[in-house]
Amino acid sequence: MLKTVTEKARETAIIVGIIRPDQDRQVINEYLDELELLADTAGADVVERVVQERQRLDAAFLLGHGKVEELANMVKYLDADLIIFDDDLSPAQVKNIESLCKTKILDRSGLILDIFAKNARTREARTQVELAQLNYMLPRLTRQWTHLSRQVGGIGVRGPGETQLEVDRRLIRRRISVLEKELEKISKQRSNRRKNRSDIFKAALVGYTNVGKSTLLNALTDAAVLVEDRLFATLDSTIRAVELVDHRRILLIDTVGFIRKLPHHLVASFQSTLEEAVEADMLLHVIDITSPTFREQMHTVDTVLHELKIDNKPILKVFNKIDILDDRTLLAEVKAAEQPCVLISAERGIFLNDLREKLLEFVQEQVCEMTVLLPIQATKIISQLHDLADVLNIQYKDSKAVIDLKTNAENQKRIEQLIALTN
Repeated sequence: MLKTVTEKARETAIIVGIIRPDQDRQVINEYLDELELLADTAGADVVERVVQERQRLDAAFLLGHGKVEELANMVKYLDADLIIFDDDLSPAQVKNIESLCKTKILDRSGLILDIFAKNARTREARTQVELAQLNYMLPRLTRQWTHLSRQVGGIGVRGPGETQLEVDRRLIRRRISVLEKELEKISKQRSNRRKNRSDIFKAALVGYTNVGKSTLLNALTDAAVLVEDRLFATLDSTIRAVELVDHRRILLIDTVGFIRKLPHHLVASFQSTLEEAVEADMLLHVIDITSPTFREQMHTVDTVLHELKIDNKPILKVFNKIDILDDRTLLAEVKAAEQPCVLISAERGIFLNDLREKLLEFVQEQVCEMTVLLPIQATKIISQLHDLADVLNIQYKDSKAVIDLKTNAENQKRIEQLIALTN
């Protein structure tokens, strides 16, 4: 697997943003605020910001050639260790900018991948991160990749006239294939585990990164999940049971946070983790109401949910951190405009019972009560009903079993299919 560089003293970075004709400077400043937070999470201190207005992007340097020369002088003057661009760079652009600036060049995708590699703890997360890294770096290969031959067994694999770079590319593609098969295996294992939970109501926590999803999970379940004031502190999905106000239990699933300009290939790489959200009965969209850009963050999350094709599920908006909100008039405003929603503080446990009651309402809306009529000899199907539903009562009349039961909408379809087999 790819190894992350051993941590050392914090590096210094220059961050770069571009204002296009259809954007204003305030939006770009907000993007750069977030990029600075990402850099801080990765272990770099931002010493300078550079913003350039451009009608169109330069194919060779992204910025104009003169601006890149300014960057090169700035690197020398500030003794910066790296330059981070808020926009994704092509391999040619990275090479051209590096040759002028003589320092490390990263874009937003590369920075996020570095944070992912730092925070990946489970086998699944590490596999997904490595796959994303390799897909990102494959078109950016240079001679630095020759070390991979030691990992995959480079001796005897070279063909006649094949360059080392071609060997490295082939080795990486082979490793990508291995990782994809590994993720497919992990996905099947997850699917089998989910079958054992099919009759339990599941709610998935989704939202922008660093809005308090893990804190909420801990507050509701005593899960002891890592909580840090850092972007992407948690990558792995965590599943815990929650007891509602009527002592009914549901499963609460914490998932990786989303972010603006999250590269498409990163969403694809974490498809396995996000499958937990795909399989959930409802979504809890957690929102940091204290963020000046919380509405844009909500839009970002909605966009990703649409890409995953799960925006048709029931969604409860959970506005978090109300205890540190300065503008109290905002509470009434979002309560009127963003139904269904609850206003809470996960950190201080404020109004968590309101959230539990709302969850119970959603659970009850999903519960279907039905009566089925089966031949007495259909013992196998009757037994399966106990796995798919709460069997409330069974009466036997005229060689028929009359069964009253309670189940969810998904299992109702399965039960109807079983009954059809007896007709």
